[in-house]
Amino acid sequence: MRRNPLLTLLAVLVPVALLAIGIYLGGHPSSLPDPIRSALVGDDHAQLFSEALDKVHDDYYRKIGEDDLTDRSIAGMVASLQDKYSHYFTPKQFKEYMNSTNAQFSGVGIEVMQTKAGLKIARVYKGSPAEKSGLKAGDVIVTVAGHPLAGLSVEKASNYIRGKDGTKVTLVVARGTQKLTRDVGRAVVSVPVVASRMHTAKDGTKIAQVALATFSRGSSKQLRAEVDKRLKQGAKGILLDLRHNGGGLVDEARLVASIFIPDGKIVTIKARNEPSKTLSATGRAISPKIPVAVLVDSGTASAAEIVSGAIQDDHRGVLIGDHTYGKGVFQEVQPLTNGGALDITVGQYFLPSGRNLGGTGVNQGGGLQPDVKVADDTKTPADEVVDAGVRELAGKIGS
Repeated sequence: MRRNPLLTLLAVLVPVALLAIGIYLGGHPSSLPDPIRSALVGDDHAQLFSEALDKVHDDYYRKIGEDDLTDRSIAGMVASLQDKYSHYFTPKQFKEYMNSTNAQFSGVGIEVMQTKAGLKIARVYKGSPAEKSGLKAGDVIVTVAGHPLAGLSVEKASNYIRGKDGTKVTLVVARGTQKLTRDVGRAVVSVPVVASRMHTAKDGTKIAQVALATFSRGSSKQLRAEVDKRLKQGAKGILLDLRHNGGGLVDEARLVASIFIPDGKIVTIKARNEPSKTLSATGRAISPKIPVAVLVDSGTASAAEIVSGAIQDDHRGVLIGDHTYGKGVFQEVQPLTNGGALDITVGQYFLPSGRNLGGTGVNQGGGLQPDVKVADDTKTPADEVVDAGVRELAGKIGS
C-alpha cells in the first residue's frame, strides 16, 4: 500500500515541533497556563523564581546569560543571610576550592584571616614567593589584581591570589599607614602542617613547642608523631602552638585533643537537621604528668578553638597569649547539580562546659580568654608568647 506523502511529512514534523515547543516551554514555564504550569513545574516558589529569571533574561536592557543569572541569584540568596561564613561557589570557584584543599597548591605562600578591609596575613612560609617579595605577618591585602577584597569571604578572596604556577599577581597591601604594591610570583607551595623546636628553660628543663597549621585530614597523626619524637628527645612539657590556626575538620580536632585528654567530652555538635552528637576523647593520650600549654591568638579559630577550649575546660592545660577568634558555628560544603556548591552554616558546637564560642547566631563572639595574657612584640626578635609558655611549664615541672 502506498503511503500518503503528506501524512508521512506530518509524521516527521509533528514530533519535531512538539519537541521544540516542549524545550521552549521547559525554559519559559511562565508562558504555560496556570493549571499546566502548576502540574509540570512544581511548587509556587519554584514557579516564582523561574518567572523572575525569565523576565530578567528576556526583558532586561542588556543581555545576561541564564547560567550567569542563576549564579547571581543563588549568591544573592546566600548573601541575604548576612552570614559571613556562608557563601556560594560557582562551578569554576568550586573546582578551584577543591584544588586548594590539597596539601600542595599554586599560590604565594601565606596563611590569611578575614578582616573588614581584606585578608590579614597571619603567616608567611619560609622560602615562599611572598617572603621573597617582602610580605610580612600583619600586612593586610586589600586588592588583588585590581579586585577589592573588602567584604569577601576568605575562600573567594584567596581564589584571586591563587593561579597558575609561574605567573605573577599584583597585591596592594596595607602596612600601618602605608600602602604597598607588590608583584608576587605564584609557585607550587607545600603547606607545612606540623613544625616543632626544642626550648631550654633557665633551670635546664626542656620544653617542646609543637605548632599545628591546620586541621586537615591526617594532621592529628603528624602531630602525635612529632609530640612523641620530642618526648623521646627529653621534653618535659609540651607547648601546643595553635596561633594563626583557622581550623579545619572537626574529627581531626577531636583526635588532636585526644593526644592530651585521656577521656571525656571534647565537643558537642548541634545541627538543625540531625540529632545532637557528642564527640569524646579516643584514648591513648600522653601521660597526664606532662604539663601542657596552648598558645593562642585572635587567629585561633573553629577547630583550633575546640581543642583549646577542651583542654582548658578539662584543666589539662592553660591557654597563653591573646583571646581566640570566637567562631561557634560550622559549615558544610554541599555540591549542586550545576557543578557549583553551597558552603553554608549548618550547626553550632559547644565545649564540654556547655559554652559556645560564638556570639548570637553566626556573629563573632569573644572567643576563649587566655589564662596567661601575653602579647608578642613584633619589634623584638624574641617570641614573648613562647617565652611565657616555657616559663609557665618549667615552673609546673619544678614545683
